[in-house]
Amino acid sequence: MAGLHVKKGDEIVVIAGVDKGKRGKIIQVIPKKQRVRVEGVHLIKRHTRKSQNHPQGAIVEREGTLHISNVMRADRFDARAAKRGAPAA
Repeated sequence: MAGLHVKKGDEIVVIAGVDKGKRGKIIQVIPKKQRVRVEGVHLIKRHTRKSQNHPQGAIVEREGTLHISNVMRADRFDARAAKRGAPAA
């Protein structure tokens, strides 16, 4: 399998899906599944069971994964937007 076009720590833009247009930094890359976890994008709710940290249990909001084909590095996205003459989003 070829290398991926993004890596952990890269600034990206979501180019497809519900969160299209959102920007964020990559927290985790999962190459086997070709997915990435992006800071502040695709937030999902997880129900956690009772623990010392959450004696009543809790509903925790955290980032879900996005397919790697739905993200693009921000610098490449901005260059593409400038080339077309459109203002960057």
